[in-house]
Amino acid sequence: MSNETEFIDLRTRISRLEAQIEALYQHLGLSLGDDPSQADEDGPVIDVLRTGNLLEAIKVYRQIHNVSLVEAKSAVENLNARIIR
Repeated sequence: MSNETEFIDLRTRISRLEAQIEALYQHLGLSLGDDPSQADEDGPVIDVLRTGNLLEAIKVYRQIHNVSLVEAKSAVENLNARIIR
């Protein structure tokens, strides 16, 4: 296999991996600029949001992140907007 062929093959594989990663981010309700470790912490919040219970999601967010009601409400609303897309 020539260097050029290898290079094209690697670029193709990278493109496929990038597409898979993007699909995973979308499935988790994240954008590529988000911190993936945040998705792990917010998993329970996302689960509650998917049931449609915004108030419970805010409560869960506050318990996980130890933030004020205002901060939690804003964060959960932003998270919800990304999930609903």
